[in-house]
Amino acid sequence: MNAELGETDRAAFQAPNYAWIVTLDPDGSPQASVTWIDNDGGRLFVNTSAGRRKDRNVERDPRVVIGVQRGGDAYDWISVEGIVERRETGPGAEAHIDHLSRVYDDEPWTPVEGQVRVRWHVRPRRVVRYKE
Repeated sequence: MNAELGETDRAAFQAPNYAWIVTLDPDGSPQASVTWIDNDGGRLFVNTSAGRRKDRNVERDPRVVIGVQRGGDAYDWISVEGIVERRETGPGAEAHIDHLSRVYDDEPWTPVEGQVRVRWHVRPRRVVRYKE
């Protein structure tokens, strides 16, 4: 079953709001981290470095939960349960991290030697909203 992102969801995931992403460790326990986020209207996009704990977790189990607060308001948030359908590396992932860096830091991304960037394509399965 798929869920659709509403207009306010898309706006929250497009604005420079920091998101929390939860993946599952090998023993099934949750692992959370803060991340930059955006979307294309239907899917969420997360960018990370290949080999990080969250990326290893997603390679093993593609289920994730991503939450974001609108404008830093702890009483106005969206949570998305989803599936990472695709892990993209190469120029697309690098262009994506550059885009995110410009949105969140107002600066172009500076490549790190030896680092491989990965863009996750996350399909929403369930959306929970608080304070619509």
